Amino acid sequence: MTSLSGPAARNNVPRAVVSIVFAVLALSLGDAVIKSVSVSFPLWQLYVLRSAIGLPILLLLIRLYYPQTRLMPATPFWVMVRSWLLAVMWAVYYVALPHLQLSVAAAAYYTLPLFITLFSGIFVGEKVGKAGWLAITLGFTGILVMLRPDADGFNAYALLPVLSAILYALAMILTRTKCRGESPYVLSAALNLMFIVIGLIASVSLAVAGLDADTVAANRFLLAGWIGLGGREFIALVALAAAILIGSIFAAIAYQTAPSSTVATFDYSYLVFSVMWGIVFFAEVPDTLTIVGIAMIAAAGIFAVRR
Repeated sequence: MTSLSGPAARNNVPRAVVSIVFAVLALSLGDAVIKSVSVSFPLWQLYVLRSAIGLPILLLLIRLYYPQTRLMPATPFWVMVRSWLLAVMWAVYYVALPHLQLSVAAAAYYTLPLFITLFSGIFVGEKVGKAGWLAITLGFTGILVMLRPDADGFNAYALLPVLSAILYALAMILTRTKCRGESPYVLSAALNLMFIVIGLIASVSLAVAGLDADTVAANRFLLAGWIGLGGREFIALVALAAAILIGSIFAAIAYQTAPSSTVATFDYSYLVFSVMWGIVFFAEVPDTLTIVGIAMIAAAGIFAVRR
């Protein structure tokens, strides 16, 4: 792993494009794995064990390649709040996955640039402008086209990825205003530590609550206790740990080596991968209106970030 400092590294656009596409390929595949194992693998056990595998590897990489990195955050309170927002954000998104087509969940989540644009105007004082409001309007129109809230088949779970996007946008605003000087690797380590903490708290709380079998059966992914690990679950954990490490590291490389507007444009390749994994693994073929809505959301998001 090479250093990211210096003008050449900051302006290596081809490297950034390859890095962000590789990152979202890994993350989208990880989300497909979670959707696949959600029938039997409890969310909070997944939270704890995935990060318990990934965090030591991440810390080792930091020590090997970035020994000068200070592991203690300069702003521990704000890093903790940021990590909590992101951990809750992923939980909300994961809860939606068993109930939605992967492409629909991904498109609803990728409204996040619209919320970042909106919240930047509200909380940071950045000017949204006509172009920003146009992107926001186009994106939310795409949501309405894709989700069809008046249709008989409306799925309320589709609102959860939108909530995830709101939480992510708040976390990114916090990153920019309060955690701007923190190392992305330290932020990644703090996030994985928060996954473990929240997973343990939720697991203990469920054990103490002693929910009845019918309640647990209604949503095993969210409410079930820990299970014994078979070969399938262990392979899934290793794959998920690798996915989140690859995604976080290569996304950091991408955003450090090219303008964020360029990188964010290619970040939308996640939508392509999600449609592909949905077809390959779950035989989920989006209908015409869903494809139109996804295209509108992607266009609005790209317009927002390039603005």
